[in-house]
Amino acid sequence: MSFFKEELLKIKAFVFDVDGVFSSSTLFLHHTGDIMRSTNIKDGFAVQHAIKQGYKIAIISGGISESVRIRFANLGVEHIYLGASNKIESFNNFLKKTNLKENEIMYMGDDLPDYPVMKRVKLPVCPIDAAEEIKSISAYISHLKGGEGCVRDVIEQVLRSQNNWFNENAFNW
Repeated sequence: MSFFKEELLKIKAFVFDVDGVFSSSTLFLHHTGDIMRSTNIKDGFAVQHAIKQGYKIAIISGGISESVRIRFANLGVEHIYLGASNKIESFNNFLKKTNLKENEIMYMGDDLPDYPVMKRVKLPVCPIDAAEEIKSISAYISHLKGGEGCVRDVIEQVLRSQNNWFNENAFNW
């Protein structure tokens, strides 16, 4: 665990999958065919707080949903990649746009499509209910499930380690 805590100090950006990370693995289908997701409000607070502190955040999801795009755009996320059938391409685009290095990024995923990107970043992490293959390559497994605060868990750990969590920016949305 000490290795993990030391690596938190180097993180400048977060990349997240959506389904199984921000939402549970249970999705509801609307009669229109749209997928209905439930997300954790504390995850949303942590995302916007990290952005205010200067961290870059990207969303890379295989899903295509305008409600997902709107939710993350409203939180201030500038790098939103939906319909990403090949997450490596989206990840490379994010690196190019931000001039970040792989060793400055924490990636949280939960299932096999996340595996290739997670193998490239310095700090791959996952929720406790992630697929076994994802757990096996994760530097940290949150004690929380997807959709139940695992995003807040990892963002808070990074920001606390860098003294960016509890400050005047924390009191406003």
